[in-house]
Amino acid sequence: MDTFIARQPIFDLNQNVYGYELLFRSGLENVFRHTDPNQATSKVISDSFFLMDLQSLTGGKRAFINITRDILLEEFLYLVPKERIVIEILENVVPDGDVVAACAKLKRAGYLLAMDDFVYDDRFLPLIHLTDFIKVDFLSTEKKVRSGLVKQFGPLGIRFLAEKVETLEMLEEARKTGYTYCQGYFFSKPRIISGKDIPGFKLHYLNILREISRSELDFGKLTEIVKREVSLSFKLLRYINSAFFGLRNKISSLKQALLLLGEKEIRKWITLVTLATLGEDKPEEVVTQSILRAKFCESLGSFVGLSHRREDLFLTGMFSMIDAILSRPISEILMDIPIAEEIKKALLGEENRLGEVYQYVLSYERGEWNKLYERGVKLGIDEEKAARLYTMAAQWSSGFSAL
Repeated sequence: MDTFIARQPIFDLNQNVYGYELLFRSGLENVFRHTDPNQATSKVISDSFFLMDLQSLTGGKRAFINITRDILLEEFLYLVPKERIVIEILENVVPDGDVVAACAKLKRAGYLLAMDDFVYDDRFLPLIHLTDFIKVDFLSTEKKVRSGLVKQFGPLGIRFLAEKVETLEMLEEARKTGYTYCQGYFFSKPRIISGKDIPGFKLHYLNILREISRSELDFGKLTEIVKREVSLSFKLLRYINSAFFGLRNKISSLKQALLLLGEKEIRKWITLVTLATLGEDKPEEVVTQSILRAKFCESLGSFVGLSHRREDLFLTGMFSMIDAILSRPISEILMDIPIAEEIKKALLGEENRLGEVYQYVLSYERGEWNKLYERGVKLGIDEEKAARLYTMAAQWSSGFSAL
């Protein structure tokens, strides 16, 4: 049985990442086809923590894991350090005596517990008094109920997590009503202010993006642009002199550093660092997610007959959250950047081969496994290979997050 995994960030109300919910899929058809549910479930946990690189998947943050009754009672969770995990009790787990006893034992051992997709019922009271987090679905729960739960159980010291927060307005509501954490796609749906100007330094970096998007790079002109931006110069020399390149002699010339990178790597590296700079006043996760998408899109190219378009796939993923970074409609931003028309169409939702790969990546990161299967069949993607490529992309992106 293969294991597939994606992640969704969980933020505090300052939009800093507190942890990641890991989204599992047990096989190609999104079902357990196993005679022993305990063995199947334990394999998912085992693969996630001991076969895959959890540090790369979560960047050292806590992993929120959905737990079934079987895995809870088998006590496999004690194999995982309590500092690395939050145990989410699924909403369909009946809180009988065995379940409550298992949760109480985990609590005494120092593990954090969460109740997922919480809808109040008296039978949950024993678990409520043990839990550290209550997760409330903001799309399916009425506003009055959302605030009432905090008033009722907040005094117990429980931290509330708002799920499916899809707009900044919903985020503001969560903050005002006493929620501590939130989860959803709010960071990719910016509040657009009509007529808002882009700050001068961001215009400068947009000019850099325009320059590297030209069909032929002018290394002399590019060197002059990089020279004028001290932080970019510093990061370039630090990168080229890192152990990654294994150079015998240190490089001090910007032009020499650019020539060593070569055109393809220059475009990728400068795009990455530039977007990170543009997003300095945004949640760090916006840039991190852009980097992960870029690498995942690029790595899939070789397996869908687009080896010759790997650079375009990288840029598709990298520019996919430029609207959240600049707080402007993506249609306006793409008018100012001379990237390939096919990339623009993919980002605007039009159908083409780049867009098909991009939509596959979105389905993967959101854990939309049914859509993923359908899109994978159309593209001819080996999903077992895709799972490994996603983990590798997460590891790669975590190494660039300090840029």
